[in-house]
Amino acid sequence: MGFHFNDGGRKAAGFKGRADDCVTRAIAIASERPYVDVYDAINQAATNEHGRRGRVGVLAATGRGSSARKGVLKDTWKRFLCDAGWTWTPTMQIGSGCTVHLRGDELPRGRLIVSCSRHLVAVIDGVVHDTSDSTRDGKRCVYGYWSKK
Repeated sequence: MGFHFNDGGRKAAGFKGRADDCVTRAIAIASERPYVDVYDAINQAATNEHGRRGRVGVLAATGRGSSARKGVLKDTWKRFLCDAGWTWTPTMQIGSGCTVHLRGDELPRGRLIVSCSRHLVAVIDGVVHDTSDSTRDGKRCVYGYWSKK
């Protein structure tokens, strides 16, 4: 699988420093939306009706809710992608083991947002678009992917 360095437009939008923004980056790249628009939309989606960040799921232990810069809870990005018209295709079931890897010959063509362990990555026509090569030499398991028709 090929790799193409792509920060999703983060640097061009004026953002600096390190960020745990794989969700924001993958969505911006795959959807061809400006990074800052996705960043703002993710933060808006993460804010509940009381004006506070949601504090459910894995990040609750740290006291952090979803943040486009510091990490987005799975419930937040799932809801966000569903609302945006993306469709989930699971590739791994409980007890099935790894059947699809982050490899160009095991994923369909098109613009995908791929879910791996603790990471979302944009894959476009078999090429990883990210800030680092997250394929683990083609051995990284894929839990599923989001696509848009």
